[in-house]
Amino acid sequence: MDIIIEEQDSCLWVAATERHKIEGLEVDPPHELVRWGSVFWARVDRIDARMDAAFLDLDGDVTGILYNRDIRSKDNDGKLVKGGQTPIGKLISPGQYLLVQAKQGYLEPEFEDDVPYEDKCPVVSMDVSIQGRYLIYTPLDDSNRISSRIRDKKLRKQLTDMLAQMDDVHGCILRAAALNTQSDVLIRESKILKAIWEGLTEYAKGEDSILIMEGPDALQRSLSDNSLRPIRRIEVVTMDHFATAEDWCELFAPDLVTKIKPIEVKNATKDLALLDHYDLIKPIEDLFQPYALLISGGNILIQGTAALTAIDVNRGADKNANLTINLEAATEAIRQIRIRNLGGIIMIDFLRMKSDKEQKQLLSHIEKLVDDDPCTVQIHGFTAMGLLEVSRQRRTPTLLERVGYMFEEV
Repeated sequence: MDIIIEEQDSCLWVAATERHKIEGLEVDPPHELVRWGSVFWARVDRIDARMDAAFLDLDGDVTGILYNRDIRSKDNDGKLVKGGQTPIGKLISPGQYLLVQAKQGYLEPEFEDDVPYEDKCPVVSMDVSIQGRYLIYTPLDDSNRISSRIRDKKLRKQLTDMLAQMDDVHGCILRAAALNTQSDVLIRESKILKAIWEGLTEYAKGEDSILIMEGPDALQRSLSDNSLRPIRRIEVVTMDHFATAEDWCELFAPDLVTKIKPIEVKNATKDLALLDHYDLIKPIEDLFQPYALLISGGNILIQGTAALTAIDVNRGADKNANLTINLEAATEAIRQIRIRNLGGIIMIDFLRMKSDKEQKQLLSHIEKLVDDDPCTVQIHGFTAMGLLEVSRQRRTPTLLERVGYMFEEV
């Protein structure tokens, strides 16, 4: 896999490619008010009993919303207590300061009259976590766990056995990429993450609402999310991007430092010159079309609504069996969902299959595909009407929301 780093008008682009085909695309637009994973020392402005939530001043300019379910505290025995049982007004009060983390990236909103006020605020949580390459540090929970995204029972057993051998690691979630990693590397990373957390808490005081730490940028997300795959090159065109990549790799991935390569391209000052050098501009433009073509000649139609995203599989002139077309369509649909960063409820209308056996084969194929997704994906199965229901929890706004304005004429 190659990681390609670009910038246009203060917008950071990071593409993960496999054989020059886009497999991941992370973008940080300049109009992003709050980045996913950012940590704030925030003041409670008011309690909304109806919503069972609190509105917080995050940094003096942006207001966030904290729902009761995202409250965290410690009881007298030091055990973690989650919110949701007691009304939020009895747990926190206006004027109180809390350490919170953004649950999703949040763009500058378009303030329309028919948009509820709570939807104009970034959602935050007191359940703070710090993400590394192999581990996620959860300082409020001293126990070690295996990532819930790992479905394979054999893999979970192997990772559980690994954790049992590491007495020096506490409060960490083990990611799938840790499987073939030496224990001393994991222990080193756990110490780094713990040190980052301790540094954050030094700023969790006083009576000023402040941003303590910005969440991982597009490059950091891309490197972390693709830690399971062998990375061949990390390519940049500016020394600023070289330094940014080097800083992260020296901390979390020393083995990748030598793979950071500055590339000379013609017309280097041109917008997205490196992506253009690899003929990736057209594939990126295609991500803003309501369809994706299949190699076999069929296509999938992607239509977003307020309630869900609908994906329809069409055979075109393909004469193959429906299962063969469905397997190809599933591979492309899951790829499009990941790269376009679609979320919420997703309904996929596959071609009709002959038997339950074919449905199970398709489901098994999709379960393997979603393992490559850095976000939590749940497969709920086929409905009575034969539609496959999937849900995906996004960390950041969709690709269209982030940079669609650049491709309005596409």
